[in-house]
Amino acid sequence: MMKKLKTCFALLLAGLFSANLIAGDQLKTSPSPDGAKVYIISPKDGEEVSSTFTVKFGLSGMGVAPAGVDKANTGHHHLIIDGKELPKAGVPMGANVKHFGGGQTETSVTLPKGKHTLQLILGDMLHIPHDPMVVSEKITVIVK
Repeated sequence: MMKKLKTCFALLLAGLFSANLIAGDQLKTSPSPDGAKVYIISPKDGEEVSSTFTVKFGLSGMGVAPAGVDKANTGHHHLIIDGKELPKAGVPMGANVKHFGGGQTETSVTLPKGKHTLQLILGDMLHIPHDPMVVSEKITVIVK
């Protein structure tokens, strides 16, 4: 049953993507209000963490809404782990980004020992970064 629901949701999103295509491979972007900010509440930059730890997401100037909900000035969190670059504006975020389409505001992460970077980016109802993009500072954690 869950597999059928996921397939239906994927088909729905595919239809929404194709219905919203504009020039090239870009999709319409949702505007973000002035001063909107996404940030990582915890862990703190440079903090030592165990291999499994909780990442808490913060957001100001906008609201959190699940994927697929079309409401102005809202979005949902995406976590980039060890990302080299941000997704492009107007392009859906790919598999290298953890999606929190249910409107979650925290997650448990398990990483191997060493230094890792974490960064949040807010996505709209279609997982597309807002314009201008709402992105956190990149932080580093050290897994012991």
